[in-house]
Amino acid sequence: MEKCYGIILAAGEGKRMKSKLPKVLHEVCGKSMVGHVIDAVVSSGVDDFIVVVGHKAEIVKTHLGDTIKTAYQDRQLGTGHAVMCCEDFLRDKEGTVIILAGDAPLITSDTISKVFEFHNSNNFSATILTGDTDYPDGFGRIIRDASGEVERIVEHKDATEEERKVKEVNSGTYCFNIKHLLEALKNINNNNAQGEYYLTDAIEILKKSGKKVGAFKADFNEFMGVNSRVQLADANEVMRRRILEKHMNNGVTILNPNSTFIGVDVTIGADTIIYPGVIIEGKTIIGEDSIIGHNTRIVDSNIDNGVKIQSSVILESHIMEGANVGPFAYIRPDSVIGRDAKIGDFVEIKKSTIGEGTKVSHLTYIGDAEVGENCNFGCGTVFVNYDGSKKHKTVIGNNVFVGCNTNLVAPVTVEDDSYIAAGSTITEDVPKGSLAIARSKQVNKEGWVEKKGIWKK
Repeated sequence: MEKCYGIILAAGEGKRMKSKLPKVLHEVCGKSMVGHVIDAVVSSGVDDFIVVVGHKAEIVKTHLGDTIKTAYQDRQLGTGHAVMCCEDFLRDKEGTVIILAGDAPLITSDTISKVFEFHNSNNFSATILTGDTDYPDGFGRIIRDASGEVERIVEHKDATEEERKVKEVNSGTYCFNIKHLLEALKNINNNNAQGEYYLTDAIEILKKSGKKVGAFKADFNEFMGVNSRVQLADANEVMRRRILEKHMNNGVTILNPNSTFIGVDVTIGADTIIYPGVIIEGKTIIGEDSIIGHNTRIVDSNIDNGVKIQSSVILESHIMEGANVGPFAYIRPDSVIGRDAKIGDFVEIKKSTIGEGTKVSHLTYIGDAEVGENCNFGCGTVFVNYDGSKKHKTVIGNNVFVGCNTNLVAPVTVEDDSYIAAGSTITEDVPKGSLAIARSKQVNKEGWVEKKGIWKK
């Protein structure tokens, strides 16, 4: 079986982005553009690949990590020059290499696999990935002969009026026989107005030497390049819709796709319902039969089966089966909400574990705490976890009842089956089965208002 390899071109500056961030690191649906291309290449089953870096190379390499091979293009002198920088990577290899742009994030692994199959089964020296568009201005046209074979690529500025009517355009993505590509690279020159080495010249060189060149037509959207913030928004929209359709086809109900954002790495189980205005990001996993209510944001979290979330924010946390969160709850990182627990309106949970069946219904802050099962927290409870320099932990046992407007000043432990009277400020541990009362005695001074003359006209 023919071995297949990949080269991803990610060295460009992207001046039109007007950004301090390298162009290929701008995100589309939660992942960098070059990250999308890498995922597509890897999923297509290549034997190996390399990324060409140049502008702000160290930032790009840090993003890619140590496991991904890179080649350095010290000066951006065209696509042909970028591929020349990969000659060491290609030299001892035989087979096919696909060359892709790192700023074209919509390419799919399915298309890459089909291009490899088409290229190898037809024994082409080069295959151009093409697509049809009703707006071909600026693209090189694919000119075919009477038999349908590729005759040449004509750049827009050089095309005749008749050639400009051609809707099939060059995507800038190519497959090459590695041996033939290396031979062609030796003959590419930069005798042009830009002083650059163009990879398209390799196609012309192979054609003139009698080699077979093919063209594989794919969805034009797949090679949509991003050179500006406007085009970045366009790519996000295509990817967003693609992701939503995948989830809907897998049994997820999305009530209003036009107002829903789901990141590319999100997993959602069947029969979960997503309401309008929902944002789900990162590597979030949502189980089956859950309801994600309107205007909810979830990031890098695990949401189990049968969970109901209403208008809340959940960050890097785990919501267990049957739990009910919101509306207007804020679950901060490193929190675990137990099975069938209730986290109600205007409740904030931070770096805490809430036990099974526990109810925190409203207007409460729980931070740096371990809370047991079947507890009940009254309105206005505050876990006082910060002393001005350090955070401290509170431990609440099982079956604990905490009255309204209670302050629990950490570090403190409230053992199983205890009650805390409303309005208490607890600074000492509460033994098992106790009632803790920590508030001033009420004093009524009768006649005080009349003596002060208050409310008299």
